[in-house]
Amino acid sequence: MLLAGFGLLSLVHRDVQRIAESLVRHAHLNPASHYPRIFVDAAAQLTDMRLLMLAAGAAAYALVRCVEAYGLWHGRRWAEWFAAITGAIYVPFELLEMFRHASWPGAGVLALNVLVVAFVLDRLRRRQPAPGGSGSDRSFRHQRPAQPVSTDRGEQQGDRPVRPG
Repeated sequence: MLLAGFGLLSLVHRDVQRIAESLVRHAHLNPASHYPRIFVDAAAQLTDMRLLMLAAGAAAYALVRCVEAYGLWHGRRWAEWFAAITGAIYVPFELLEMFRHASWPGAGVLALNVLVVAFVLDRLRRRQPAPGGSGSDRSFRHQRPAQPVSTDRGEQQGDRPVRPG
């Protein structure tokens, strides 16, 4: 997404319609046919301000996904909720698309998205709170290690190296 934003920025102050027409010719498409015409017409409507706004939107989307990735990597509970919500946002649109034009690939995407959201929600439901805390901030892998076990001589394991013998 970030690369798309930078690509849009590279088009500022350039003749985007001419570039679109060149791409259509390079792909050996008929510029008068339906989809190439839509592409060229959309490119003709792009102004520098629209390009900047689209690039800013791409950057904002990439930033949101990076924040989510950071939170998930560090086991933050808020990131798991965020992932569930942002994944679930797409489900109504996918359902609408399935009602309009049912297809196997669309059904697969919908099923995969529902499975991912269900997995994240199940993980949130099963999570146990961390010892000494509410469990609202860290995941299991970030919990404190167990206390050292005392030996019969009053020492704790880990206090001194174990010698064979």
